Amino acid sequence: MSEYEILAIRYAHNAERKTAENFLGGDPHDGPMPMDFFVWVLKGGGQTIVIDTGFDANMAKRRARKLTRPVAEGLKAAGIEAAGVKDVILTHMHYDHAGNHDLFPNAKYHVQDREMEYCTGRCMCHSTLRHPFEAEDVTAMVQKLFQGRVAFHDGSSEIADGVSVHLVGGHSRGLQFVRVRTRRGWVVVASDASHYYANFEQYRPFPVVVDVSETLEGYDAMRRMATSLSHIVPGHDPLVLQRYPAQPGGPADIIRLDAEPLK
Repeated sequence: MSEYEILAIRYAHNAERKTAENFLGGDPHDGPMPMDFFVWVLKGGGQTIVIDTGFDANMAKRRARKLTRPVAEGLKAAGIEAAGVKDVILTHMHYDHAGNHDLFPNAKYHVQDREMEYCTGRCMCHSTLRHPFEAEDVTAMVQKLFQGRVAFHDGSSEIADGVSVHLVGGHSRGLQFVRVRTRRGWVVVASDASHYYANFEQYRPFPVVVDVSETLEGYDAMRRMATSLSHIVPGHDPLVLQRYPAQPGGPADIIRLDAEPLK
């Protein structure tokens, strides 16, 4: 059975975010609660799989985010040749997960049916629901579809031996998390199924949400699918960089999630 290394590569940061912005209903003890932005790489079984594609410098400027290192440069620093990647899992189509459209010219993109239906359907008539998406990301995916480069999934699917995706919704209609077999057990790369540790640990949803009940059920699903709570890795928490070691010989913002947590 295949086991995978998991690299988390930080590519952007938002230092201005506050605690009240990260929980549905706010927080009575408001204060700084920064947000990091990651893409993830799975290496094992003779293949490399990328999870999410981040955003580029133009989008960073548009969304007032600090690009700490372009995704392409982060991949290169991690020893990943983007042109050699054959499979990209998009957890969902929000702007910070679905940009850099030309970075993986030979890859097939894995998305949930429900996510494409959502971001191309009538819900996008509403600015509140439309806000986390960018039209150029959606149209780029439609172009890939007509190029035969999109694989759709409906619920749970195995992408490769030891790698599976699981539909949870909540934050976006077609949000999926990724379950990965590693040397330390089953790790769940949550992406936006939980932005911060506090979201899933305290059952306090992130405020960008389509369905609160699905978000809460998603926390339960991740707990069932991961070997333990310490095997669930949230999608945007700066604490991730403190809890896991850097890739041997690599920079501090490229870390190994298949390694035992440091704390």
